[in-house]
Amino acid sequence: MSQPVEAFIDANRDRFLEELFALLRIPSISTLPEHVPDVAQAAGFVAEALKGAGVENVEIIPTARHPLVYGEWLHAPGKPTVLCYGHYDVQPPDPLEEWVTPPFEPAVRDGNIYARGSADDKGQMYMHIKAVEALRAASGTLPVNVKFLIEGEEEVGGASIAKFVGENAARLKADVGLVSDTSLYAEGIPTLCTGLRGLIYTEVDARGPAKDLHSGLYGGAAPNAVYALIELLAKAKSADGAIQVTGIYDDVTPPAPAEKSSWESLPFREEEFLKREVGASRLTGEPGYSVLERIWARPTLEVHGIAGGFTGAGAKTVIPAKATAKVSIRLVPRQDPDKVAGAFQEFVKANTPAGVQTEVRVLSASPAVLVDPGHPAIRTAAEAFQQVMGRPTVYIRSGGSVPIVGDFNRHLGIPTVMMGLGLPDDGLHSPNEKFRLENFYTGIKAIALFFERYGQTS
Repeated sequence: MSQPVEAFIDANRDRFLEELFALLRIPSISTLPEHVPDVAQAAGFVAEALKGAGVENVEIIPTARHPLVYGEWLHAPGKPTVLCYGHYDVQPPDPLEEWVTPPFEPAVRDGNIYARGSADDKGQMYMHIKAVEALRAASGTLPVNVKFLIEGEEEVGGASIAKFVGENAARLKADVGLVSDTSLYAEGIPTLCTGLRGLIYTEVDARGPAKDLHSGLYGGAAPNAVYALIELLAKAKSADGAIQVTGIYDDVTPPAPAEKSSWESLPFREEEFLKREVGASRLTGEPGYSVLERIWARPTLEVHGIAGGFTGAGAKTVIPAKATAKVSIRLVPRQDPDKVAGAFQEFVKANTPAGVQTEVRVLSASPAVLVDPGHPAIRTAAEAFQQVMGRPTVYIRSGGSVPIVGDFNRHLGIPTVMMGLGLPDDGLHSPNEKFRLENFYTGIKAIALFFERYGQTS
């Protein structure tokens, strides 16, 4: 990047961090009603940050739930337009007792920023804003046109932004999206994500007797909603991890040989993955596939929680009348979310135990996404990453889902550069979430350089 841009970033390191800390202190937990004012406060903070960076026409856009923040700078005629996405909402911090320092009082330890939202996604989203600020401060202009669309519902499904993108294609017209909500493959390795799994998120309800019953008087005769749900879900996967929903593997396409070969060259050690990231006694999953294939290129079915019956202290001998499970299915390219969701609903219907009624509610559904690493913007981002970090950029997929990438592709017809600076052990959604301090500054520089170089491709 140009020397004035880099000098500005280096000279403002402390201020940038103080601003990020102010944003991290806002408990913008989108799923909890009591934090609606905090989510609104975070939206206001982001809007002011955009204005301070020189972004124009900044607007806080009300939605059915939490607001979107939009802004633009469109004074580079003939140059590409980059649509920058991020989210300012965060997950709940529970369990609080496992945090070393309070989740909304950011602290730096061992070179890491510890706070809820530090990596997912406030710290990474803020890199975009600071890159624009640095470029404008150094030259008074930008090498590309930029649009920002930042949401407050990513952690609760992103329904409002999906609706907005679908209804505002002309306003959001761009050449490429930019998302920093992914991770480096490992510390010091510049990484672009070229594939994301899709996600179907459901609630499965089971109802047995009309009310909770005494297990001594009715046990052995009355159906138990919790046990029925356990029995049903146990049938959904075989002991070796193969999903038993009929047709779920019909449209699964394996990664190309060249892509598999590139994964095999990555510095991946299964025993380190097990010890440092998973922390269990062994790994599980479909036999015949590598760990990277299982988490990047195979569909999965997971149960996230079951509620029902009595779970308080002491004993209460009831047969639960109702129970609910949170169940998700991760999708890979070519799988149709509607088709898979329908197949899961049919599976539940066919396997519901006697005496129990079940219902599947689909809360969200998004397809998997693949982007072409040969696209000019992807190549330019790889070059910028390599220059800033001093190593060749690697290409990976992610087992996670970023629904906006699919929305950009489906409604705007554009690919997305997934240029994240997180690390695999950042603890997203977990206690002691962190973001590497130097990665924050590296990200600002890499994104600024990407803008500079992408502006030269037209």
